[in-house]
Amino acid sequence: MKLSSLVRILAPALVAMACLPGPLNAQTKGDPALLRASYVQLQSALARNAYGRPLHIESSEADGNLKGDVHAVVSHPFAQVAEALSARANWCEVLILPFNVKQCLAPKGSETLTVKVGRKFDQPLKDAYGVDFKYRVLAQTANHLAVELSADKGPLSTRDYRITLEAVPIDAQRSFLRLSYSYGYGMAARMALQGYLATVGSDKVGFSVAQRNERGQPVYVGGVRGVVERNAMRYFLAVESYLDVPDDDDRRLRQWFTATERYPRQLHEMEQAEYVAMKQREVRRQRDGA
Repeated sequence: MKLSSLVRILAPALVAMACLPGPLNAQTKGDPALLRASYVQLQSALARNAYGRPLHIESSEADGNLKGDVHAVVSHPFAQVAEALSARANWCEVLILPFNVKQCLAPKGSETLTVKVGRKFDQPLKDAYGVDFKYRVLAQTANHLAVELSADKGPLSTRDYRITLEAVPIDAQRSFLRLSYSYGYGMAARMALQGYLATVGSDKVGFSVAQRNERGQPVYVGGVRGVVERNAMRYFLAVESYLDVPDDDDRRLRQWFTATERYPRQLHEMEQAEYVAMKQREVRRQRDGA
């Protein structure tokens, strides 16, 4: 098959994979004191921002690697956060919420999550791209949680995917989270992303302010950093929606959609009725395991 044909087929899956939140920074791995220090350092950014809540997003691109971090305060006790997000199977309840994830399974007796990613609209599983993520709890103590999902490769020439999350308590009712992510890419993946950004993704932006225009209005980061930031936010909101609504699929779907619609410039993709109907079918299929 010609590379151009492969790019057209796999570009949607690549963009979806680019959305999957990455590796735990080596400086903070296993050290809750450093995560708490980040919370202190980010006080100004968490208190005053355009998100309308204590949240901060960073992203970067260098040498064929994309990375990013979402820091946020959530209104959930640390014990609840740790119990919910240290369980491998619960991550499938998180990952199924964004548009592009078609299925997530946590096979019994395994340390993996089998994830199918594809287009934003409803599609058969046979047309989605499968990735097996190795799941690990890196740290779980009374004041620190760190979990990681990793995959060596994805669509086209992408590699070294990581989905990681750290959390520490702030007080009896709140926790501080960092959702981190990264992946590497080669020439084929670069072509696919460039094609996406030149067509359907040409008018899409991220959340970081790259500069201000002559009227003082924000000009948001675009390109691959915009892709990473949009999807980092989607996955953070998926984590939070699961924490808010752990036991009601339909209400969780609606909550996630409502949360994304607070940022329509970046995150709007379809109407709520279309999203809920699609995801209800996908959740039922996921529950059936096929």
